[in-house]
Amino acid sequence: MKRKFQDIYKQLSERIEAGSYQAGTTLPSEHQLAVTYNASRETIRKALKMLSEHGYIQKVQGKGSIVLDMSRINFPFSGVTTFRELSQKLGSRTKTEVIQLKQELGQLGEEGMVWHVHRVRHIDGERIILDKDIFSAQAVPHLTKEISEQSIYDYIENELELTISFAHKEIVIEEPSKEDHNYLDLAENHVIVVIRSYTYLEDATLFQYTESRHRSDKFRFVDFARRVKK
Repeated sequence: MKRKFQDIYKQLSERIEAGSYQAGTTLPSEHQLAVTYNASRETIRKALKMLSEHGYIQKVQGKGSIVLDMSRINFPFSGVTTFRELSQKLGSRTKTEVIQLKQELGQLGEEGMVWHVHRVRHIDGERIILDKDIFSAQAVPHLTKEISEQSIYDYIENELELTISFAHKEIVIEEPSKEDHNYLDLAENHVIVVIRSYTYLEDATLFQYTESRHRSDKFRFVDFARRVKK
């Protein structure tokens, strides 16, 4: 069961993302929030702590909870998150453009037929992500432009009934390539944040390699870490 502080966190984070609380302003006091949400001060503190950990606010002694600039989109790079799932938070602000979809002989773990899927992700009318995917055609025998424009993971999980389990990822900063300049809206000073992922099914079969190239000015790459004392 979701705890109340998590529900309050969700409501406050959505209001910050929607611009109801502007960057640089302060949230209502703990007492005001406790009254608004009919919650204890301790519950409000937990929700504020979660907002701070996820980059929404900065708690400043004597000033309260200051809202941080959310013009950069939080991207949880440690999870196996799809663009469609990110899009659900952003509403109609997003669009996917399929620029390549072909099947050919290749290598993904073992040699065989693979799909090459290249997609440009638009947010607020700007081209800000270039996703270059290779899928095993043995695991995913059928793909279309329509599926690729919506969600390949949704198709894999709900139509093919496969379980996507885990991924190995690396994140690096690179100078833009010629391809980046062709497909992304870049300024002279932009660099590219590249996330390379190998993703596996429940039986540990490698079925996908992704190179996801992001405009660095549009994203905040976040993770939630908890220390385990040894």
